[in-house]
Amino acid sequence: MQSQTIFSGQNTGFDALERRKKKAVAYWLLAGVIMIMIQVLLGGITRLTGSGLSIAEWNPILGAVPPMNGKQWDAAFELYKQKAAGQFVFQNSDFTLSDFKSIYFWEWLHREWARLMGGVFVVGFVYFLLKKAFDKQMIVPFVILFVLGGLQGGVGWIMVASGLNPEDTHVSHIKLALHFMAALILLCYVLWFALQLLIPKDNLVRDNHLHRYTIVTIGLLVIQLMYGAFMAGLKAAPAAPTWPKINGSWLPQNLETYAGNSYSGVHLIADQPIMIHLIHRTLAYTLFFVIIVWGAWALKVAAKSNSSLLKKASYWPVVLVLLQVLLGIFTVLNAPLMTQNKFGRFEIIAEMHQLVAMFLLMSLMVNIYIIRRQKA
Repeated sequence: MQSQTIFSGQNTGFDALERRKKKAVAYWLLAGVIMIMIQVLLGGITRLTGSGLSIAEWNPILGAVPPMNGKQWDAAFELYKQKAAGQFVFQNSDFTLSDFKSIYFWEWLHREWARLMGGVFVVGFVYFLLKKAFDKQMIVPFVILFVLGGLQGGVGWIMVASGLNPEDTHVSHIKLALHFMAALILLCYVLWFALQLLIPKDNLVRDNHLHRYTIVTIGLLVIQLMYGAFMAGLKAAPAAPTWPKINGSWLPQNLETYAGNSYSGVHLIADQPIMIHLIHRTLAYTLFFVIIVWGAWALKVAAKSNSSLLKKASYWPVVLVLLQVLLGIFTVLNAPLMTQNKFGRFEIIAEMHQLVAMFLLMSLMVNIYIIRRQKA
Protein backbone atom coordinates (compact mmCIF):
# COMPACT_ATOMS: atom_id res chain seq x y z
CA MET A 1 0.00 0.00 0.00
CA GLN A 2 1.14 3.51 -0.77
CA SER A 3 1.05 6.07 2.01
CA GLN A 4 -2.04 8.24 1.68
CA THR A 5 -1.45 11.89 0.80
CA ILE A 6 -4.15 13.05 3.20
CA PHE A 7 -2.23 15.67 5.15
CA SER A 8 -2.22 18.88 3.25
CA GLY A 9 -0.30 21.97 4.16
CA GLN A 10 -3.36 24.06 3.25
CA ASN A 11 -5.67 24.85 6.13
CA THR A 12 -8.98 24.89 4.28
CA GLY A 13 -12.29 23.65 5.61
CA PHE A 14 -12.31 20.90 2.98
CA ASP A 15 -8.88 19.66 4.03
CA ALA A 16 -9.93 19.65 7.69
CA LEU A 17 -13.03 17.61 6.84
CA GLU A 18 -10.98 15.11 4.86
CA ARG A 19 -8.53 14.72 7.73
CA ARG A 20 -11.38 14.08 10.15
CA LYS A 21 -12.77 11.42 7.85
CA LYS A 22 -9.40 9.69 7.54
CA LYS A 23 -8.87 9.79 11.29
CA ALA A 24 -12.31 8.26 11.83
CA VAL A 25 -11.38 5.42 9.46
CA ALA A 26 -8.06 4.99 11.26
CA TYR A 27 -9.72 4.77 14.67
CA TRP A 28 -12.14 2.18 13.30
CA LEU A 29 -9.15 0.18 12.06
CA LEU A 30 -7.43 0.50 15.45
CA ALA A 31 -10.61 -0.83 17.06
CA GLY A 32 -10.18 -3.77 14.71
CA VAL A 33 -6.59 -4.18 15.89
CA ILE A 34 -7.80 -4.41 19.48
CA MET A 35 -10.47 -6.94 18.49
CA ILE A 36 -7.88 -9.09 16.69
CA MET A 37 -5.66 -9.02 19.77
CA ILE A 38 -8.59 -10.14 21.94
CA GLN A 39 -9.30 -12.90 19.43
CA VAL A 40 -5.71 -14.14 19.64
CA LEU A 41 -5.94 -14.16 23.42
CA LEU A 42 -9.23 -16.07 23.27
CA GLY A 43 -7.47 -18.56 21.00
CA GLY A 44 -4.78 -18.89 23.66
CA ILE A 45 -7.37 -19.56 26.36
CA THR A 46 -9.04 -22.10 24.09
CA ARG A 47 -5.73 -23.89 23.65
CA LEU A 48 -4.72 -23.71 27.30
CA THR A 49 -8.06 -25.11 28.49
CA GLY A 50 -8.03 -27.89 25.89
CA SER A 51 -11.26 -26.54 24.37
CA GLY A 52 -10.32 -26.35 20.71
CA LEU A 53 -11.85 -29.67 19.64
CA SER A 54 -15.11 -29.27 21.56
CA ILE A 55 -17.06 -27.98 18.54
CA ALA A 56 -16.35 -30.71 16.02
CA GLU A 57 -18.03 -29.14 12.99
CA TRP A 58 -17.60 -26.07 10.82
CA ASN A 59 -20.80 -24.04 10.72
CA PRO A 60 -19.96 -20.34 10.26
CA ILE A 61 -23.59 -19.13 10.22
CA LEU A 62 -25.84 -21.47 12.19
CA GLY A 63 -23.01 -22.20 14.61
CA ALA A 64 -23.45 -18.72 16.09
CA VAL A 65 -26.26 -20.13 18.24
CA PRO A 66 -25.05 -22.60 20.90
CA PRO A 67 -27.11 -25.62 21.97
CA MET A 68 -30.31 -24.32 23.56
CA ASN A 69 -31.76 -27.41 25.27
CA GLY A 70 -30.77 -30.75 26.74
CA LYS A 71 -31.30 -32.66 23.51
CA GLN A 72 -29.04 -30.31 21.53
CA TRP A 73 -26.35 -30.45 24.23
CA ASP A 74 -26.43 -34.24 24.21
CA ALA A 75 -26.07 -34.23 20.42
CA ALA A 76 -23.10 -31.82 20.59
CA PHE A 77 -21.44 -33.97 23.27
CA GLU A 78 -21.92 -37.13 21.20
CA LEU A 79 -20.48 -35.43 18.13
CA TYR A 80 -17.42 -34.47 20.19
CA LYS A 81 -17.01 -38.06 21.42
CA GLN A 82 -17.18 -39.39 17.87
CA LYS A 83 -15.10 -36.87 15.95
CA ALA A 84 -12.58 -35.92 18.65
CA ALA A 85 -12.31 -39.53 19.75
CA GLY A 86 -8.58 -39.33 20.46
CA GLN A 87 -8.92 -36.46 22.93
CA PHE A 88 -12.03 -37.90 24.53
CA VAL A 89 -10.74 -41.44 24.99
CA PHE A 90 -7.18 -40.65 26.07
CA GLN A 91 -7.76 -37.42 27.94
CA ASN A 92 -11.39 -36.67 28.77
CA SER A 93 -13.07 -40.05 29.12
CA ASP A 94 -14.33 -39.06 32.58
CA PHE A 95 -16.10 -35.97 31.24
CA THR A 96 -19.66 -35.26 32.27
CA LEU A 97 -21.95 -33.06 30.21
CA SER A 98 -21.13 -30.21 32.60
CA ASP A 99 -17.40 -30.66 31.92
CA PHE A 100 -18.07 -30.63 28.19
CA LYS A 101 -20.07 -27.41 28.46
CA SER A 102 -17.11 -25.71 30.16
CA ILE A 103 -14.75 -26.38 27.25
CA TYR A 104 -17.47 -25.81 24.65
CA PHE A 105 -17.93 -22.26 25.98
CA TRP A 106 -14.38 -21.13 25.19
CA GLU A 107 -14.36 -22.51 21.64
CA TRP A 108 -17.81 -21.05 21.00
CA LEU A 109 -16.71 -17.64 22.34
CA HIS A 110 -13.58 -17.76 20.16
CA ARG A 111 -15.68 -18.39 17.05
CA GLU A 112 -18.37 -15.92 18.11
CA TRP A 113 -15.79 -13.15 18.55
CA ALA A 114 -14.55 -13.89 15.02
CA ARG A 115 -18.11 -13.42 13.74
CA LEU A 116 -18.39 -10.15 15.68
CA MET A 117 -15.11 -8.93 14.18
CA GLY A 118 -16.37 -9.72 10.72
CA GLY A 119 -19.53 -7.76 11.44
CA VAL A 120 -17.60 -4.75 12.77
CA PHE A 121 -15.41 -4.66 9.67
CA VAL A 122 -18.29 -5.12 7.22
CA VAL A 123 -20.61 -2.59 8.89
CA GLY A 124 -17.77 -0.09 9.26
CA PHE A 125 -16.75 -0.54 5.64
CA VAL A 126 -20.30 0.08 4.39
CA TYR A 127 -20.72 3.09 6.69
CA PHE A 128 -17.50 4.79 5.62
CA LEU A 129 -18.15 3.92 1.99
CA LEU A 130 -21.51 5.70 2.16
CA LYS A 131 -19.84 8.62 3.93
CA LYS A 132 -17.31 8.79 1.07
CA ALA A 133 -14.44 8.54 3.52
CA PHE A 134 -12.39 6.25 1.28
CA ASP A 135 -10.03 7.25 -1.48
CA LYS A 136 -10.09 5.05 -4.56
CA GLN A 137 -6.66 3.65 -3.77
CA MET A 138 -7.98 2.37 -0.42
CA ILE A 139 -10.53 -0.04 -1.91
CA VAL A 140 -8.05 -2.73 -3.00
CA PRO A 141 -6.30 -2.80 0.40
CA PHE A 142 -9.71 -3.25 2.03
CA VAL A 143 -10.49 -6.15 -0.28
CA ILE A 144 -7.16 -7.70 0.73
CA LEU A 145 -8.09 -7.15 4.38
CA PHE A 146 -11.36 -9.05 3.97
CA VAL A 147 -9.61 -11.85 2.08
CA LEU A 148 -7.05 -12.18 4.88
CA GLY A 149 -9.86 -12.32 7.44
CA GLY A 150 -11.67 -15.03 5.51
CA LEU A 151 -8.49 -17.04 5.06
CA GLN A 152 -7.85 -16.85 8.78
CA GLY A 153 -11.19 -18.54 9.45
CA GLY A 154 -10.38 -21.26 6.94
CA VAL A 155 -6.93 -21.86 8.41
CA GLY A 156 -8.55 -22.08 11.85
CA TRP A 157 -10.83 -24.88 10.72
CA ILE A 158 -7.94 -26.73 9.03
CA MET A 159 -6.14 -26.56 12.37
CA VAL A 160 -9.14 -27.91 14.30
CA ALA A 161 -9.69 -30.68 11.76
CA SER A 162 -6.12 -31.89 12.31
CA GLY A 163 -7.10 -33.01 15.81
CA LEU A 164 -10.42 -34.64 14.94
CA ASN A 165 -9.33 -38.27 14.76
CA PRO A 166 -9.05 -41.35 17.02
CA GLU A 167 -5.29 -40.90 17.67
CA ASP A 168 -4.54 -37.28 18.57
CA THR A 169 -5.40 -35.47 21.80
CA HIS A 170 -4.75 -32.03 20.36
CA VAL A 171 -4.36 -30.23 17.04
CA SER A 172 -1.19 -30.23 14.95
CA HIS A 173 1.28 -27.75 16.43
CA ILE A 174 2.43 -26.87 12.90
CA LYS A 175 -1.10 -25.92 11.87
CA LEU A 176 -1.61 -24.11 15.17
CA ALA A 177 1.51 -22.06 14.40
CA LEU A 178 0.16 -21.35 10.91
CA HIS A 179 -3.14 -20.16 12.42
CA PHE A 180 -1.30 -17.95 14.90
CA MET A 181 1.03 -16.45 12.30
CA ALA A 182 -1.89 -15.78 9.94
CA ALA A 183 -3.59 -13.86 12.77
CA LEU A 184 -0.45 -11.78 13.31
CA ILE A 185 -0.23 -11.01 9.60
CA LEU A 186 -3.82 -9.74 9.71
CA LEU A 187 -3.04 -7.76 12.87
CA CYS A 188 -0.01 -6.06 11.33
CA TYR A 189 -1.83 -5.40 8.05
CA VAL A 190 -4.67 -3.57 9.80
CA LEU A 191 -2.23 -1.67 12.02
CA TRP A 192 -0.18 -0.58 8.98
CA PHE A 193 -3.31 0.59 7.23
CA ALA A 194 -4.23 2.72 10.27
CA LEU A 195 -0.72 4.17 10.49
CA GLN A 196 -0.96 5.32 6.87
CA LEU A 197 -3.96 7.41 7.83
CA LEU A 198 -2.57 8.78 11.08
CA ILE A 199 1.09 9.62 10.51
CA PRO A 200 1.91 12.43 8.06
CA LYS A 201 4.65 11.66 5.56
CA ASP A 202 6.63 14.61 6.90
CA ASN A 203 7.06 12.73 10.19
CA LEU A 204 8.86 9.79 8.59
CA VAL A 205 12.60 9.38 9.16
CA ARG A 206 15.04 8.33 6.43
CA ASP A 207 17.91 6.00 7.37
CA ASN A 208 18.88 3.04 5.19
CA HIS A 209 21.01 1.18 7.74
CA LEU A 210 18.53 1.41 10.63
CA HIS A 211 15.72 0.48 8.27
CA ARG A 212 17.50 -2.74 7.28
CA TYR A 213 18.41 -3.52 10.89
CA THR A 214 14.76 -3.07 11.90
CA ILE A 215 13.64 -5.47 9.18
CA VAL A 216 16.15 -8.08 10.39
CA THR A 217 14.91 -7.59 13.96
CA ILE A 218 11.31 -8.13 12.89
CA GLY A 219 12.39 -11.23 10.96
CA LEU A 220 14.02 -12.70 14.08
CA LEU A 221 10.90 -11.92 16.08
CA VAL A 222 8.69 -13.65 13.53
CA ILE A 223 10.78 -16.82 13.83
CA GLN A 224 10.64 -16.51 17.62
CA LEU A 225 6.86 -16.16 17.55
CA MET A 226 6.60 -19.26 15.39
CA TYR A 227 8.65 -21.22 17.91
CA GLY A 228 6.49 -19.83 20.69
CA ALA A 229 3.53 -21.36 18.86
CA PHE A 230 5.44 -24.66 18.61
CA MET A 231 6.02 -24.50 22.37
CA ALA A 232 2.33 -23.94 22.94
CA GLY A 233 1.08 -26.52 20.46
CA LEU A 234 3.38 -29.26 21.77
CA LYS A 235 2.64 -28.25 25.38
CA ALA A 236 6.41 -28.30 25.69
CA ALA A 237 6.84 -26.01 28.70
CA PRO A 238 6.62 -28.84 31.30
CA ALA A 239 9.34 -30.77 29.42
CA ALA A 240 11.97 -28.37 30.83
CA PRO A 241 10.48 -26.26 33.65
CA THR A 242 13.87 -24.92 34.74
CA TRP A 243 15.88 -21.75 34.21
CA PRO A 244 18.56 -20.67 33.31
CA LYS A 245 19.59 -24.23 32.43
CA ILE A 246 17.44 -26.67 30.49
CA ASN A 247 16.90 -29.58 32.88
CA GLY A 248 20.35 -29.00 34.38
CA SER A 249 22.23 -28.48 31.10
CA TRP A 250 23.22 -25.34 29.24
CA LEU A 251 23.32 -27.36 26.01
CA PRO A 252 21.13 -30.52 26.15
CA GLN A 253 22.65 -33.67 24.70
CA ASN A 254 21.22 -36.62 22.74
CA LEU A 255 18.48 -34.51 21.21
CA GLU A 256 17.91 -37.09 18.47
CA THR A 257 15.84 -39.14 20.92
CA TYR A 258 13.15 -38.03 23.36
CA ALA A 259 10.40 -39.93 25.22
CA GLY A 260 11.05 -43.06 23.17
CA ASN A 261 10.85 -41.25 19.82
CA SER A 262 13.62 -40.54 17.31
CA TYR A 263 14.07 -37.18 15.60
CA SER A 264 16.17 -36.05 12.67
CA GLY A 265 16.26 -33.35 10.01
CA VAL A 266 13.31 -30.99 10.02
CA HIS A 267 11.54 -33.06 12.68
CA LEU A 268 14.39 -32.39 15.10
CA ILE A 269 13.95 -28.61 14.92
CA ALA A 270 10.15 -28.60 14.53
CA ASP A 271 8.87 -31.46 16.69
CA GLN A 272 11.35 -32.27 19.47
CA PRO A 273 10.20 -30.50 22.67
CA ILE A 274 13.66 -30.00 24.22
CA MET A 275 15.08 -28.72 20.93
CA ILE A 276 12.11 -26.35 20.69
CA HIS A 277 13.00 -25.12 24.18
CA LEU A 278 16.63 -24.59 23.19
CA ILE A 279 15.79 -22.67 20.01
CA HIS A 280 13.08 -20.58 21.67
CA ARG A 281 15.34 -19.57 24.56
CA THR A 282 18.33 -18.87 22.32
CA LEU A 283 16.24 -16.65 20.08
CA ALA A 284 14.89 -14.84 23.17
CA TYR A 285 18.39 -13.94 24.37
CA THR A 286 19.43 -12.97 20.85
CA LEU A 287 16.41 -10.74 20.36
CA PHE A 288 16.98 -9.10 23.73
CA PHE A 289 20.48 -7.94 22.78
CA VAL A 290 19.50 -7.12 19.18
CA ILE A 291 16.67 -4.87 20.37
CA ILE A 292 18.82 -3.18 23.03
CA VAL A 293 21.29 -2.26 20.27
CA TRP A 294 18.40 -1.24 18.03
CA GLY A 295 16.98 1.04 20.74
CA ALA A 296 20.28 2.89 21.28
CA TRP A 297 20.70 3.28 17.52
CA ALA A 298 17.12 4.51 17.02
CA LEU A 299 17.56 7.14 19.72
CA LYS A 300 20.67 8.46 17.97
CA VAL A 301 18.84 8.62 14.65
CA ALA A 302 15.88 10.33 16.35
CA ALA A 303 18.21 12.97 17.84
CA LYS A 304 20.02 13.48 14.53
CA SER A 305 16.77 13.89 12.60
CA ASN A 306 15.06 15.82 15.41
CA SER A 307 12.16 13.34 15.36
CA SER A 308 10.13 13.36 18.57
CA LEU A 309 7.89 10.65 17.09
CA LEU A 310 10.77 8.20 16.60
CA LYS A 311 12.17 9.09 20.02
CA LYS A 312 8.88 8.14 21.68
CA ALA A 313 8.33 5.04 19.54
CA SER A 314 11.86 3.68 20.01
CA TYR A 315 11.47 3.17 23.75
CA TRP A 316 8.64 0.66 23.47
CA PRO A 317 10.45 -2.31 21.85
CA VAL A 318 13.18 -2.09 24.52
CA VAL A 319 10.71 -2.02 27.42
CA LEU A 320 8.54 -4.76 25.91
CA VAL A 321 11.39 -7.15 25.09
CA LEU A 322 12.62 -6.92 28.67
CA LEU A 323 9.12 -7.64 29.98
CA GLN A 324 8.72 -10.47 27.48
CA VAL A 325 11.93 -12.20 28.57
CA LEU A 326 10.84 -12.02 32.21
CA LEU A 327 7.40 -13.39 31.38
CA GLY A 328 9.00 -16.20 29.38
CA ILE A 329 11.08 -17.18 32.40
CA PHE A 330 8.07 -17.09 34.72
CA THR A 331 6.03 -19.13 32.23
CA VAL A 332 8.65 -21.87 32.13
CA LEU A 333 9.14 -21.95 35.91
CA ASN A 334 5.38 -22.22 36.47
CA ALA A 335 4.93 -24.96 33.85
CA PRO A 336 4.52 -27.72 36.50
CA LEU A 337 1.28 -25.97 37.49
CA MET A 338 -0.23 -26.60 34.04
CA THR A 339 -3.61 -28.27 34.61
CA GLN A 340 -5.69 -29.91 31.92
CA ASN A 341 -9.00 -28.14 31.21
CA LYS A 342 -8.31 -25.52 33.90
CA PHE A 343 -7.20 -21.89 33.84
CA GLY A 344 -4.85 -21.15 36.71
CA ARG A 345 -1.61 -19.30 37.43
CA PHE A 346 0.44 -20.89 34.67
CA GLU A 347 -2.25 -20.20 32.10
CA ILE A 348 -2.57 -16.54 33.18
CA ILE A 349 1.19 -15.99 32.85
CA ALA A 350 1.22 -17.77 29.47
CA GLU A 351 -1.56 -15.46 28.24
CA MET A 352 0.37 -12.40 29.42
CA HIS A 353 3.41 -13.75 27.56
CA GLN A 354 1.33 -14.00 24.40
CA LEU A 355 -0.15 -10.51 24.86
CA VAL A 356 3.24 -8.84 25.30
CA ALA A 357 4.52 -10.71 22.23
CA MET A 358 1.81 -9.02 20.16
CA PHE A 359 2.63 -5.61 21.63
CA LEU A 360 6.32 -6.15 20.88
CA LEU A 361 5.58 -7.04 17.27
CA MET A 362 3.31 -4.03 16.85
CA SER A 363 5.85 -1.67 18.45
CA LEU A 364 8.42 -2.76 15.88
CA MET A 365 5.87 -2.40 13.08
CA VAL A 366 5.21 1.19 14.16
CA ASN A 367 8.94 1.87 14.08
CA ILE A 368 9.49 0.27 10.67
CA TYR A 369 6.65 2.46 9.42
CA ILE A 370 8.44 5.55 10.73
CA ILE A 371 11.97 4.52 9.66
CA ARG A 372 12.17 4.49 5.87
CA ARG A 373 14.86 4.04 3.26
CA GLN A 374 16.46 7.08 1.72
CA LYS A 375 14.66 8.16 -1.42
CA ALA A 376 16.54 7.27 -4.57
